[in-house]
Amino acid sequence: MARKKININVLENGAKTFEVEHSWEGSKVPPPPDGTPTEYLPFKQEKGKHGRPDWLKAKVPGGETYREIKDTMRGLGLHTVCEEARCPNIGECWNNRTATFMILGNVCTRSCGFCAVLTGKPTELDLDEPRRVADAAKQMGLKHAVITSVNRDELKDGGAQIFAETIRAIREEMPGCAVEVLTPDFKGDRDAIQTVIDARPDTFNHNIETVPRLYPAVRPQARYRRSLEVLRHAKSINPDGLTKSGFMLGLGEVEEEVIETMRDLREHDVDILTIGQYLRPSENHLPMVRYARPAEFAEYRKRGVEMGFSHVESGPLVRSSYHAHEQTSDARAHATISTGA
Repeated sequence: MARKKININVLENGAKTFEVEHSWEGSKVPPPPDGTPTEYLPFKQEKGKHGRPDWLKAKVPGGETYREIKDTMRGLGLHTVCEEARCPNIGECWNNRTATFMILGNVCTRSCGFCAVLTGKPTELDLDEPRRVADAAKQMGLKHAVITSVNRDELKDGGAQIFAETIRAIREEMPGCAVEVLTPDFKGDRDAIQTVIDARPDTFNHNIETVPRLYPAVRPQARYRRSLEVLRHAKSINPDGLTKSGFMLGLGEVEEEVIETMRDLREHDVDILTIGQYLRPSENHLPMVRYARPAEFAEYRKRGVEMGFSHVESGPLVRSSYHAHEQTSDARAHATISTGA
């Protein structure tokens, strides 16, 4: 069962916030379709038995460009999901001058079982953040900027207006720079989705994260069908824009559920699909069931292309924004070929 520990913090200004710690014991989700009980890998894995396989090993981040980007982010008081979510590709991406900005603070109002971002009660809204993000993008010389955020369910629009202002600030500061957003579900609020789309992002991304059966553990405050409708609505009000979604393997899903989830995403007009390996951030996060092999990711990529996705990025180290610029370019080229334009 999942257990939670609530820690109350009092800030210097007297405001109260809280943090949520999870601990997991056994399974809190229904078994797979065949009824086989789910067995989890131990968090401290024995080398050679359950140890992390070679194909999941990433280089330790470093280098002059990496340090330059880190200094830029800290100097402007900005957060990146690369750091907050402990992305294994941070060294590669930052040295290629690609980073995913995380706006609306670094405290999330939801408690997803897989996520390393802090869960708690946000205490402020930084209205100057869009300007600083645009400034950072300019300093970094980005050609493709990715903007994501924590969930801010306490805000009426879920933070949609800050998303829109950030997109516009980047457009003004860097004409020609592609902008991709990775948004929360905004509780399905269509006005909030419209606010973001009105700012004309090149790509609208909202991750489905996992198969429907696993939602109670993986995304307890989210709804599978609601996330699908967010993606469909975004495409319906901006048919020329790209839509994108992704999910993880290794949480206990089985092949038939993965294929069905892929079909659901394609039927809801998603253009770009990303599939990666779940890696447990700590003992306080949802346990992992298995490491999917590279051949399995390759097969899902093949199946996705056959289903009609414009681009499928599938691999053990793939994360939502990994090779984002290449994903967008490939999807645009695919659309051009398909329409004969």
